[in-house]
Amino acid sequence: MPPRRSHKKSRAGCRRCKSRKIKCDEVHPRCGNCLKHGVPCDFEHPELTESLNIPDTPGSFGAPSPSFSNLSSGFSPAPGPSVAARTLLTICRNPDPPAFSAASKNNRLMELKLLHHYTTMTCKTLTICDPSAENIWRDTVPSLAFSGNSFLVDALLSVSALHLRAISPHDQQLVQASHAYMASTLSDYGSNLSKGINASNAEALFLTAALIAFQSTASRIFVRDNGGDVKSRSNQYTLPLSWFHAFQGVKAVVASSWQWLRNSGIVVPIIQGQPALNLNLSSQESTYFANLLVGLDGELESLESDPASHMLTRQAYQHAVAVLNWAHKIPLSGAPMVFLATVSRRYVELLQARRPRALAILACFFGLLKCLDGVWWLRGVARREVLGIVHMFDPDDQVWWPRLQWPLRVVLHDGDVIPPEVWGADWEAESVLLDQANRQNGGGFINHIEMLSQMFAAMQNLPPGLPADTVNYAYSGAEQLISAQLVMARQEHGFSNGSRAGND
Repeated sequence: MPPRRSHKKSRAGCRRCKSRKIKCDEVHPRCGNCLKHGVPCDFEHPELTESLNIPDTPGSFGAPSPSFSNLSSGFSPAPGPSVAARTLLTICRNPDPPAFSAASKNNRLMELKLLHHYTTMTCKTLTICDPSAENIWRDTVPSLAFSGNSFLVDALLSVSALHLRAISPHDQQLVQASHAYMASTLSDYGSNLSKGINASNAEALFLTAALIAFQSTASRIFVRDNGGDVKSRSNQYTLPLSWFHAFQGVKAVVASSWQWLRNSGIVVPIIQGQPALNLNLSSQESTYFANLLVGLDGELESLESDPASHMLTRQAYQHAVAVLNWAHKIPLSGAPMVFLATVSRRYVELLQARRPRALAILACFFGLLKCLDGVWWLRGVARREVLGIVHMFDPDDQVWWPRLQWPLRVVLHDGDVIPPEVWGADWEAESVLLDQANRQNGGGFINHIEMLSQMFAAMQNLPPGLPADTVNYAYSGAEQLISAQLVMARQEHGFSNGSRAGND
């Protein structure tokens, strides 16, 4: 009888592999099994390594509360009925639903505590520079949530728990509550998306998507790092790709449901509160971050043999840098956060591949967030993320190291106000030009969304059976086309690429 084949046990595997009782290859930052199934891995998301277990049934507000001692970070995809729904569901993976125990006095008190904190404190922090939307988040959104939208209620409670965690970071009950309510949110949210967006649920799904994006961003402040240890930081740093997935999810929800949202008294004011997107996509003009595009042609010649991929990669980089240039002029308006939703899917793919150019652009994006360090859910993020990205580069790299000096200089600057000589622009002067551009632009983000929704409608008519890459490329290409159309529209209405605030 032949000897038995030796078997090496996986003792440091991820929690998902352990729960499924399969061998984990222990590859960081994402094990092979999780990568194969397209699900998050707790190697990639260290904030999910709390001692939590997976629950079993979805919850609802007014029903028994989540059992905070029975949670997990396991995720599984939920199929959708259309191109738009598939796009949304691949962005937000649907977790196994959480289990609920019999309602207890402690859990009811926790829900009351979270709801009170949301309506008195958290709602004021969901907008950066648009106080007019505060009443909507405080009064209108909870009222809509209580009208049978349990996933929206859970999203409010989750974000409130996260805010309280920032105040009391060692409160384990708040840690468990934030995970429990977000797991419940994602489960019910994904289920509703798979059934399709309609007039009755479009507003609630948009608001939930926005809160999921907010939660994804705010969760990053609780990620543990390794202090000043350069070697440890470079080995264990993980890119915050969940930020992009969450914000791209908001964009997908808006675009696919705009026929119902365009007249919403809840959604439209929130969208109009965003600064008008005025991008300069001209390659003939020098811009502040133009050095991030230097050498692009040679790089594409060596890395992109397929003409279609070559074009999409070029457009992805040019569009991302254009957003940086726009946000750099008006950072206090919250414009830097728009980067997450407006960059193309191709750019996110380049980040996943850890292309140096994509990483350098990301470092500059986080450098822009330094001016928002006073916002609780962004506090310390700029410094930690820029240092993490920079340590992925060799200091002797003469090509990319010089281009990382601006984000490094900005995040290492002490003081609440960054002087123009460090930042590279005068915020006060630019804010006046922003006001002028917004008045001339009128619709702010509305025009952009109108064209994005038209693109989603066209994708609904794509022939069935197309490969996933074809659909994704169609999505990315259409996004770039929208940007080009906006350029022409601005020029037709008197904007010139030479103007400082009216560039598109």
